[in-house]
Amino acid sequence: MQNRKPIICVIGSFVVDLMSKSPHLPKPGQTVMGGPFHMGAGGKGSNQAIAAAKLGAEVGIVAALGRDEFGDMAYNALVEAGVGTAGVKRVEGVSTGIALIIVDDGSGENMIVVAPGSNDFLNKDDVKQAKERIAEADYVVMQLEIPLETVEYAARLAQEANTPVILDPAPGRPLPDELLANVDVLTPNEDEAQIITGIEIADLASAEQAAKHLLARGPRAVVITLGGLGALAVTKDETVHIPAFAVDAVDTTGAGDAFNGALAVALGEKLPLAEACRFAAAAAALSVTKVGTSIAAPCRSDVEKFLKQVRK
Repeated sequence: MQNRKPIICVIGSFVVDLMSKSPHLPKPGQTVMGGPFHMGAGGKGSNQAIAAAKLGAEVGIVAALGRDEFGDMAYNALVEAGVGTAGVKRVEGVSTGIALIIVDDGSGENMIVVAPGSNDFLNKDDVKQAKERIAEADYVVMQLEIPLETVEYAARLAQEANTPVILDPAPGRPLPDELLANVDVLTPNEDEAQIITGIEIADLASAEQAAKHLLARGPRAVVITLGGLGALAVTKDETVHIPAFAVDAVDTTGAGDAFNGALAVALGEKLPLAEACRFAAAAAALSVTKVGTSIAAPCRSDVEKFLKQVRK
């Protein structure tokens, strides 16, 4: 590992999570009595930024917030987590993004609806103003809860600066080859990989097929997260399966964000991809043992302690 902290620039979303547990996920038209209610900082960009900061990285975020009470809450949450906010703008007359989350109290599985609000107003000019931060970063991390043209522009800018890009293609949608050509590490889950490739993923073999299909479109590495099956990391030189860690899950919301934030930190510390994925898988496993998203992301000492325990 390198001596200095890795520098991570996250370009992405912030939403306020409004979450309640339910005895089961409701069917269409069904009302279910649930509880308790939790409200906290969320959004894939913010979650990944806070996860990386809690693991010891120097993190800055480029994001758009409404000038409302939720926006104030969002800004304060980022500052308290140690995330740099020079790239955060406030948008007048628009609400801060909101995520409505229902968590199955038994399995920990979830349903999420996102109202993007101010995230839709993060544009190319905002990214351009962060050009120096992008150039200084060890990794740029992005997701798809902001406009696709903003993501595409940021990826081009990062490649021009020789800054590698991690793209978490969530929520899933088809992606243009022009974007994938500027991505260094693509990190879909099985559903997102299926949306992008059209390949149904049912096991490791089909996941590898989808990953190789994606590699042919431009990324230097593809890491498909597979829930209980762990993760599959594929490059032109190797295919590595990283098994999932066995933990008692209480809330799987934000596990992918913990994974991506940790992956950026580990790669920024120059760990090999397979080892970086194992570190990220440990962070994700610990995150599902707590309720919430960014608040559930583990600190560095917890991940290192966990990895020492599972090696015994």
